Amino acid sequence: MIKRHVKILDIVTERQRLEVSALAELLGVSKVTVRKDLAELEEMGVLRREHGYAVIGAVDDVGRRLAYHYDIKKQIAQAAALAVNNGETVIIESGSCCALLAEELAATKRDVTIITNSSFIANHVRHAFHIKIILLGGDYQSESQVAVGPITIKCAGDFFTDKLFIGTDGFTEKFGFTGRDHLRAETVQGIAKQARQVMVLTESEKFSHQGVVGLVRTTDVSTVYTDDRIPPETEAFLSKNHVMVHKVPME
Repeated sequence: MIKRHVKILDIVTERQRLEVSALAELLGVSKVTVRKDLAELEEMGVLRREHGYAVIGAVDDVGRRLAYHYDIKKQIAQAAALAVNNGETVIIESGSCCALLAEELAATKRDVTIITNSSFIANHVRHAFHIKIILLGGDYQSESQVAVGPITIKCAGDFFTDKLFIGTDGFTEKFGFTGRDHLRAETVQGIAKQARQVMVLTESEKFSHQGVVGLVRTTDVSTVYTDDRIPPETEAFLSKNHVMVHKVPME
């Protein structure tokens, strides 16, 4: 993604809805250029166009979450991708960092199989013909574009992998990594039984938030990929619980 695309995402995420003409003026480029940029970003699924406007989706929309802090999420995904070898099979759960991880694997790896419950992720990397996608079924949540529930867990039960990559909505020392949706939490817990290692991808700001339901316990996580603004006390707690913390620089 070029720098202008990142700037467009930052502006539209902040304002939620913005005219193409106003966006062109802010960027100092022509409306033709902005329309071309918006078409490419819409194709990626991170925003949409509506009658001369650029629009970011609802709060749970994965495209909106992907646009927020895109640069740092991309770096986190690139760091996590180094843990995956050519020819490996991994499970990637839903979330914006996870979508960018799938994108990075599609760009840099060969013969990788991605098992996912996210139709957004499957669609996001659909043009990468040298990787294989296995899409799990289940109860479909349309905004987040993800399958959850007992059917998803049952589908995942046919696969065993070394690595499961997940996102998170929050964290507490008492409950570990937390989420907002109980069905998603149950699904993550069920899928986690099929993987030897659980790896969390998240921006550091999530460590100051707490979700309403437990996602995965700290002791069940092997590695966290985040940025270097993770609170020192949280990093120390994770290290004490034998969780490896990989940090990327926050510019």
